[in-house]
Amino acid sequence: MGSITFSHIFKHYKGESRPAVNDFHLTIEEGEFLVLVGPSGCGKSTTLRMLAGLEEITDGELYIDGKFVNYVSPKNRDIAMVFQNYALYPNLSVYENIALGLKLRKTAKHDIELRVNRVAKTLEISHLLDRKPSQLSGGQKQRVALGRAIAREPQVFLMDEPLSNLDAKLRAQTRAEIIKLQGELKRTMVYVTHDQVEAMTMGTRIVVMKDGIIQQVAAPRKLYDEPANLFVAGFIGSPQMNFIEGKVTLQDERYYFENKRMKLLIPQQFDADLERALRSSRSFVMGVRPEHALLKQKDWAATDDDYVQCVVEMTEVTGADSYVYTKIGDTAVIVRTDPDTVYLKDEKPAIGFNMNKVHFFDEQSGASIGVGGDEG
Repeated sequence: MGSITFSHIFKHYKGESRPAVNDFHLTIEEGEFLVLVGPSGCGKSTTLRMLAGLEEITDGELYIDGKFVNYVSPKNRDIAMVFQNYALYPNLSVYENIALGLKLRKTAKHDIELRVNRVAKTLEISHLLDRKPSQLSGGQKQRVALGRAIAREPQVFLMDEPLSNLDAKLRAQTRAEIIKLQGELKRTMVYVTHDQVEAMTMGTRIVVMKDGIIQQVAAPRKLYDEPANLFVAGFIGSPQMNFIEGKVTLQDERYYFENKRMKLLIPQQFDADLERALRSSRSFVMGVRPEHALLKQKDWAATDDDYVQCVVEMTEVTGADSYVYTKIGDTAVIVRTDPDTVYLKDEKPAIGFNMNKVHFFDEQSGASIGVGGDEG
């Protein structure tokens, strides 16, 4: 129980020139933890609200466990939703807030007591059951909101940016608790966030959206390693992927990526993809993750084919790593480095790239045309 099918779903708002959700087509398997991620206004929350029955579907069909539910009221969809703002009743105690949905369903008093106490123990809020929401911290309020949803024992949980009001430490802690809970409950969970780190650490699959359109659906690692286009490549990853514009040329049966500042030999694993791409395009973008760029302070010469001079703008130390922000001409490039090696502002080291790990994109369409393999 708990499978969901979106069949070519559209949502149009009156007066808007484009759909808020455009041809959303996806099946969510029973027990899956699916995350919808994207920038503000991409349609992720609207999609969730259509699933909950809080927004009408303009076109398309929605099925829950094979049942057509476009016109089924929210209370009859066997879904529980956790909101960003907690939505607790201030005049009710924690116990009463958790029990409210069960009382409305006329659940037996004894069963309500058992469920509330079990949920409170799981969420470690048993000592808060007599308190009012005004006496709780933000993290405690969010646990109560989670508890109210869990107590109903629905087939599907929907969560709309539930951690965005929490501080960084509490957000990480609650994130881990939600992952653990989902594993224990084994219920389908659809989770909306604009935070790509949250998406990468929580979902079994991630849906990346932009302008109401699905850009890519994949497991977190695949999304990171094989982005479908420039938008996904730039959105997933922190710091984001570096993008360098240039052209691909063929010389002596080998492909090169070049611009005014560099000329780099491309590994032969890309040959088939580049041969096809060159039939329609000459302008490309090379994508490089910060961990696949390398800085050299010494022992390099301007004649080295694999390196080019850059200028250091600043260094960000995060603890285990440092991120050095550089410029190659007008192109910004971030490099992940060992924090023990110090790079000073305006220093001019050499920068090179692991060409076995780079990505190539068509500059006009943004589509991926080749992803580096496992070599190097």
